[in-house]
Amino acid sequence: MKGELNSLKIQEIYELVVVRGMEKDPRGKEEVTKNLERQQKKYDDLKEEDKKDFDLETLTNPFNDTRILSGDPQQEVNRMLVGIDMEIGEVLLADRLSEKGEPVDLIMAHHPEGKALAELHEVMHMQEDIMARYGVPINVAESIMSSRISEVKRGLMPINHNRAIDAARILGIPMMCAHTVADNQVTSFLQNLFDSEKPRTLQDVTKLLKEIPEYKEAVKHKAGPEIVVGNKERRAGKVLVDMTGGTGGSEDAFEKLSQAGVGTVVGMHIGEKHRKKAEEHHINVVIAGHIASDSLGMNLLLDEIERQGVEIIPCSGLIRNKRS
Repeated sequence: MKGELNSLKIQEIYELVVVRGMEKDPRGKEEVTKNLERQQKKYDDLKEEDKKDFDLETLTNPFNDTRILSGDPQQEVNRMLVGIDMEIGEVLLADRLSEKGEPVDLIMAHHPEGKALAELHEVMHMQEDIMARYGVPINVAESIMSSRISEVKRGLMPINHNRAIDAARILGIPMMCAHTVADNQVTSFLQNLFDSEKPRTLQDVTKLLKEIPEYKEAVKHKAGPEIVVGNKERRAGKVLVDMTGGTGGSEDAFEKLSQAGVGTVVGMHIGEKHRKKAEEHHINVVIAGHIASDSLGMNLLLDEIERQGVEIIPCSGLIRNKRS
């Protein structure tokens, strides 16, 4: 996949993050493969006139919120401007850097823009399979997620999705986003950590988090790990890392997770309705921190891109930490 002159093409970067996202998908490789097979069958069964509107990317990429948004996929990338939210201000920053002699070949956002944002709700079906892996019957998981997915879809419909992309296109700067592919990285990283270390109390959970550079830095900015349901002496029980699958799921999930034996949920963020439901069903909740978690997930992807010769300029909240 390596391009010439210590660079990668945009398409190569895109394919790299999709492959890594699939490798760390909490649903497991078999379920991800079946998902792609179902998409292929859906496409094959369409009438010819309907195929022109089908998103062909879904045949090889199971993450609707990760896309090349503008630019030539074959363009070589030597330097990337990367951040959590890449809006018009960050697009102008990329242009300004180019004016100062530091040309930016690609803008990479974590949070989705454009069509990737418009289809964010599609990746939420992941949460059904994640709950099933933790003991919630799949029919129950699909039922409680159905209304929440529809709610998120309706909420996305009025958004002006293409503002930042239009600015990037006018200025001639390619743009892409890497959302669930990065969230899968942090979910896998932390789940493996907790499964290995088996923290006894919530204090042990937060201590483990604060030893990770991204969270350690977030603590300095008052955005580090916090216990929002429970207290530091409470025993953690079975820990579930809930950091992937688009956005927050159904608050009804806490009842089913409790029945399935989950003791503590570690997440990026939580709404008040969800927090109250967790409390009602006696599930501890530790919020690791949104931007720090996003940074960890992105860093696990960016390290490999950087190793292949692409310079990374972090901005927009990205806490850049390199791992060997």
